Order: sequence, then structure tokens, then C-alpha cells
Amino acid sequence: MIAVEADKPVIRPRDDKPIIKLQDITRIYKVGVEKIRALDGINLELRENEYVAVMGASGSGKSTLMNVLGCLDRATSGYYGLDGQDTTNLSDAALARVRNERIGFVFQSFELLSQLTALKNVEMPLIYSRNGWRSRRKRAISVLERVGLADRMKHKPNQLSGGEKQRVAIARALVCGPSILLADEPTGNLDSKTSESIMELFDKLHREGQTIIIVTHEELVADHAERIIHMKDGRVYSDLPSSRNKADNTKKQNDEQGGPS
Repeated sequence: MIAVEADKPVIRPRDDKPIIKLQDITRIYKVGVEKIRALDGINLELRENEYVAVMGASGSGKSTLMNVLGCLDRATSGYYGLDGQDTTNLSDAALARVRNERIGFVFQSFELLSQLTALKNVEMPLIYSRNGWRSRRKRAISVLERVGLADRMKHKPNQLSGGEKQRVAIARALVCGPSILLADEPTGNLDSKTSESIMELFDKLHREGQTIIIVTHEELVADHAERIIHMKDGRVYSDLPSSRNKADNTKKQNDEQGGPS
């Protein structure tokens, strides 16, 4: 069960210990008599407050990796440690608790309940918490204010723009104070201007200490992250700093040395 503080975001300082650790992760699907190896020996570590983008062509394994990281799917073999807990042999009920308490999901299609207001959509994940309804309401209001929707709480999804719907979805993902915010193509249904405003919100959340993993096919979206992991044929093809992170590091080094030579 979860108990979250109602009046401020959960700030997580960066720690040297990995928040996610994958060792030799495979995921094999059976299609008739054929076996498809969607993940083929993934080894990966992510730490608190990292900001990571996962990229790859269709069929590269990035969606399967997202499903495994989000405990929506189980690996066929290998080890997945989350917050130091071995998730490999957890029961379905235990995995559901992990998803609710430790992982916030943001989807391309928003996945909001059309009959509920923005406020009630955000409250939904807190139904099974120890908090009373007043505490849940206070927490939901706080998170909606955090994403810039203080004046849209009583609106239903059909009364909101695409960007506002995604902000509601992000607030819902944050309301339980998750260790990880996992976003699947979060700008896929948005125009370029709205996409940039949503990515600026992710940047803000990262500065506040949130660990973020974004699955995307867009280079401009991925460059908001510090680190870009490219997938190919079910494997990690490359794992490198983003262009923005390289530029930030160069600027920091120049500042420390008194400016560029």
C-alpha cells in the first residue's frame, strides 16, 4: 500500500546505486511454430534521476523493453532488479503493486476516462492507497497544479486540448510518487509546438529529481534526454550521451576553465 505526501513532489537525489538493473534479459514469443526473440540478452543499468530515451526502428525491441521495464510483461529469462528488488519471480499481484507504486506510465493516446474530470482521472491510481479521500483529493490537486492545469481540473477530456490531455496523463502518472516515469511516444499525437511544451515539462520534472525513460522514434524528443539507447534486433546497439548532454558538459567544462579557448 502507498502513502504519498500531498503538498509537494517527491524529490529523489541522484544515487550511485542503479534503480534499474537488467542482466541477460531475453523475451521470446511463440508465433505458431516460430520463436521470435524480441529481446536478446539485454544488459542495462539506470540510476536515480537519469533521463533516458530509447530509440529504434519498428521490430527493434524497444516496445518490448518498455513492457518489461514497466512490469507489463515478463522476461523469458534473465534478471530484472527494480529499486533493489528482484522482480523476476514476483506473483502477478505483486507485479501489479510494483506497477502502481513505483512506475508512472504516460501513453501516446493519453488513456483518460472520458466520463471523469481531469481531477478524478488523476485521483484514480490513489483509490487503493491508505490515504483518505481528502488526502487523495489534495494530492491530485497538487500534481495538477505542478503540471500547469490548476484552472482545468473540472474539465472532462473532450473539453481539453491534446496538450492538456497529456498533462493530465502526466499528472496521473506522478500522483503516486513513482520511482520511474515511463513514457511511450508521449508526443506522438501532438503538433510540434505542443510537443515541445510537453518535453519542456518532462525537462522540468527531471530537474526536480524524477527518473524518466522515454520511448520515441523522434530525434528532437530524444535529444531532451541525457542519454540515448538505440535498439536493433532485440539488442542494445548503442548507449551514448545525447547531443544536448554533450553540449551541456562542454559548456560546464568551459565555464570551469574560464571560457572557451
